[in-house]
Amino acid sequence: MTEVTSSKGMAVSKILSSDGVAIAYDRVGQGPPLILVGGAFSYRAFPGLVELAELLSPHFTVINYDRRGRGDSGDTTPYAVEREVDDLDALIRHAGGSASVWGLSSGAVLALRAAARGLAINRLALYEPPFVVGDSDRRPPADHRAQLTRLVAAGRRSAAAKYHMRKVAGVPAVLAVGLPLLPMWSRFKAVAHTLPYDAAVMGDYSLPAGQMSLVTVPTLVIAGERSSAVLRQAAQEVANAVPTARHRSLEGQNHNVSMKALAPVLVEYFKV
Repeated sequence: MTEVTSSKGMAVSKILSSDGVAIAYDRVGQGPPLILVGGAFSYRAFPGLVELAELLSPHFTVINYDRRGRGDSGDTTPYAVEREVDDLDALIRHAGGSASVWGLSSGAVLALRAAARGLAINRLALYEPPFVVGDSDRRPPADHRAQLTRLVAAGRRSAAAKYHMRKVAGVPAVLAVGLPLLPMWSRFKAVAHTLPYDAAVMGDYSLPAGQMSLVTVPTLVIAGERSSAVLRQAAQEVANAVPTARHRSLEGQNHNVSMKALAPVLVEYFKV
């Protein structure tokens, strides 16, 4: 572990991943280690992740980290999903050799891929891994990763964020117009260059049933009761495909989950 000073003059804890990239993290609380894996646009200073870490900290040593390319973490090219799995492995080793893991959206899929590779994960919880099952018309365009990469390479982060929201996340056009007016838009733009990374994690958004059958750790797959049918169906299908998984619906919630509603469920599940 190393400690460096950020551009804001604050001390930042970092570890080195297997390829030498420095991964920044915050650690709060006491108890068994629990690592939070954010999804697209998420990083460790994101308000929802900070809130969740604080809510869980009375029960666990919570590790909230910047995925590579985000916040205070480093990066290298070319990007590979395996390197992000290695980052998570480095955090687990630093936490003591094993840890529980929670993942959100594409971060849940990254956590699933890590568990399938055999990382020392004790228990796994996933919130709405956004696969598209069946013949739904909600599947992103086949070239969505290439389109995001092109926009990022041209320095058009705002356009990349809009493309992801509209074409990948499926935000209705009438709502997408107002996205740049949101207070959070500057945060989205700051990490929009990593959207191709999330696209690589997701692949073509099909359910990798063969890979999920390799997951052997206890797994909880959570979906919001008010989320889209596509996301709810995906959560159920992930629970069906992972041999050790069970499914839970969270009352009154959607993909933008309330951390106050989620935290008690995670405490109950992870505190064994």
